[in-house]
Amino acid sequence: MTPQHTFNQDRLKVRIYNSRAEMGLAAAADVAAALRTLLDEQPLVNMVFAAAPSQQEILAALTQYTTLDWNRVNAFHMDEYMGLDENAPQRFGYFLQQAVFDHLPFHAVHLIDGNAKDPVQECKRYAGLLDAHPTDLVCMGIGENTHIAFNDPHVADFDDPLMVKMVELDAFSRQQQVNDGCFTNLAEVPTQAITLTVPALFKADQVFCVVPGHRKSRAVLHTLQESISPAYPSTVLRRHPNATLYVDMDSAGEIDSSTR
Repeated sequence: MTPQHTFNQDRLKVRIYNSRAEMGLAAAADVAAALRTLLDEQPLVNMVFAAAPSQQEILAALTQYTTLDWNRVNAFHMDEYMGLDENAPQRFGYFLQQAVFDHLPFHAVHLIDGNAKDPVQECKRYAGLLDAHPTDLVCMGIGENTHIAFNDPHVADFDDPLMVKMVELDAFSRQQQVNDGCFTNLAEVPTQAITLTVPALFKADQVFCVVPGHRKSRAVLHTLQESISPAYPSTVLRRHPNATLYVDMDSAGEIDSSTR
């Protein structure tokens, strides 16, 4: 898929597509190409996935790359609610199992346990897994408040000493879950989560960030035009040496035409 517009903002590559479908297909093709190269160079590849409706197109497209040797890919995810029922369909692990993990023969799938009896120990356990399996690729999105994973502005730390931590979710972030149709009202949305930190995400050699839809247009604008700061966590993408932002015409709607 050929983008309608391409440009760089600092180090971040930006690709604008006509439609959400084209955006997802193009991002998946780039991820598959990167994965194929890595599989030619190393015995195992480690990938981190985001769970959100915004990721549906790229995940669906990735499941079609059945000729890739997924048996040599370890899968991780970047966040999980705390205290949500084990059978709740809103769990991010459940979402990813339905969208991608159950469709491809991964070498291993490592899930965050949001209901662990000792959440501090669970954060340490998952951080240990990430240390043992250094991340090669991250497939992620951006929240309406510019969060990445669940690093909301009030908890985002670009120099976080932790790889995985517990966080309190801000009201804006929780309301997005209602806007996305995952919950019927704000009261149902958990107030805490376990998340990979910004440094954990940025250990990846390559980052593929997919952000469709008109509700994300202000977040895309902030990502590209605000000063790089935890006040707008996604602005840190502009520092990564190999990150690409994929948007559709809706999410790119507030970008100044001269920037394009």
